[in-house]
Amino acid sequence: MLAAIKYWNVFTTGLQNTFVYRWNFLLRSLFALVPLAGTIFIWKALFESRGADIGGYDFAQIVYYFLIVLLVDNLVTPTDDEWQIATEIREGQINNFLSKPVNHLGYRVSIFLSSRLLYTAVTLVPIGAVFFYFRGFITLPQDWITWPVFFVSLVMAAAIQFLIAYALAMMAFWILEISTLVFILYSFEYYLSGRLFPIDVMPDWLQGVLKILPFAYELYFPVAVFTERIRGSDLWIGLAIQATWVVICFVVARAMWKAGLKRYESVGG
Repeated sequence: MLAAIKYWNVFTTGLQNTFVYRWNFLLRSLFALVPLAGTIFIWKALFESRGADIGGYDFAQIVYYFLIVLLVDNLVTPTDDEWQIATEIREGQINNFLSKPVNHLGYRVSIFLSSRLLYTAVTLVPIGAVFFYFRGFITLPQDWITWPVFFVSLVMAAAIQFLIAYALAMMAFWILEISTLVFILYSFEYYLSGRLFPIDVMPDWLQGVLKILPFAYELYFPVAVFTERIRGSDLWIGLAIQATWVVICFVVARAMWKAGLKRYESVGG
């Protein structure tokens, strides 16, 4: 109970601090609509040149797919968390966690949740406007079980993204600047998570590879769950793989923290 109160206080404090950046969040969400518009124009040109079906999608389905991508991306993707954590390490702010009964990962999870809540609230209007504009392309799930399964998958997608960002930030214990590593990782994420194209339009052998890697479960999988393109045994297998990646990312993040802390203390941090 005391632990819950402690992290609730962290959450509310993070919410207050993050509120300072509400206009930054709003502008970021507005400019995020520019790539969406470009993506839709590109796919429209592809459909006009190649026919009414590409990889099992028609134009309405591909627009709907990218609308849900936009929604999921806004709900679960960390906003500068790895930079903030790396700064805490470089500037010695983690000394506060060495002398207090506060788990650093739990602290950062609380901050992450507060920023996601505020970011979602601030971007609700522009995202809602986009959905209203494209309302003719939207088809809500027909099976009631899709909703709770989507929610579970969404939570696990957020966990994977955050834990990967956290583990990446731990590299600040060893190197001064992590920007190159962040760029490399996010390049892979952009192409392999479903942001640029639905994974199921790729050849079967490549789909098999991508569906083993964690990137697909950061974005594509929850989107495919909500649009009901994954059903039956494939759905439950996908959830099991996603849960496995949550566990793996958690173990790696904790191991990176412990290893980094040993190095930090050994050099007099």
